[in-house]
Amino acid sequence: MKKFAAPLLALAMITSTAYAGGPVVVAEEPVVEAAKPRSGWIVPVIIGLVVICAVACGNDDDTPAP
Repeated sequence: MKKFAAPLLALAMITSTAYAGGPVVVAEEPVVEAAKPRSGWIVPVIIGLVVICAVACGNDDDTPAP
């Protein structure tokens, strides 16, 4: 019985350690960056034009002196 069980036990120990962990695959995740908005300059320009127009137009509500 020992002649039969010893090789099987050795074979079982070798094969179980050979397939124990399996391959380790490390996949890197791609880096995703947000794109800069192309219209980032439009809002400040419009606000600047409105302020310049308000200053240039002035106040015409004054009544003339008699």
